[in-house]
Amino acid sequence: MSGLIAGFLLGLSLILAIGAQNAFILKQGLRREHVFVLCAICAISDAILITFGVFGFALVASKLPLIEPFARFGGALFLFIYGAKSFWAAWCSSATLAASDTSANSLTSAVLTCLAFTWLNPHVYLDTFVLLGSISTQYSQEKNQFALGAASASVFFFFSLGYGARLLAPIFQKAIAWKILEVVIGVVMWTIALSLVWQPLLKLFH
Repeated sequence: MSGLIAGFLLGLSLILAIGAQNAFILKQGLRREHVFVLCAICAISDAILITFGVFGFALVASKLPLIEPFARFGGALFLFIYGAKSFWAAWCSSATLAASDTSANSLTSAVLTCLAFTWLNPHVYLDTFVLLGSISTQYSQEKNQFALGAASASVFFFFSLGYGARLLAPIFQKAIAWKILEVVIGVVMWTIALSLVWQPLLKLFH
């Protein structure tokens, strides 16, 4: 269960940040247009990328053993910086979550827009292949559960956002809601970063 929970929490933290894709799904949810199809596209796309990251990275690591410690500490550093940015945003930002101005009147245009937001975003490859892939090596006996947890987080998030848009939109129009969300993301990121380096540091100092 630890791999499943870790994958779910990390996957959820990575997709919670405000972005064009999330704002697009939010707006489609508000308009009640093609919600199921678009949420499914986002979730399935994430599942494909997560699977490639978890199992592809493990294969690369088996061929290049030195990449594992590098990825471990590099991933921890990335998570620490990512968490610090979230804490900083919570401290000084007044951002709110608002629907994108992008319009999509037909299913075809909505699907194409959704695919572009998902597959043309360079950060998604960093998050899924490098970050999730490197952290998954810490759960070598539970990598299936880790991948399932991360993919489940995408399903949970996108369908909750799409179908809960009318409830979420008023909440995240308030800056305090965004600040709370940023703090939660920061705590999760720092907790996972610490879990990556805790055991190696203990061995180093013993």
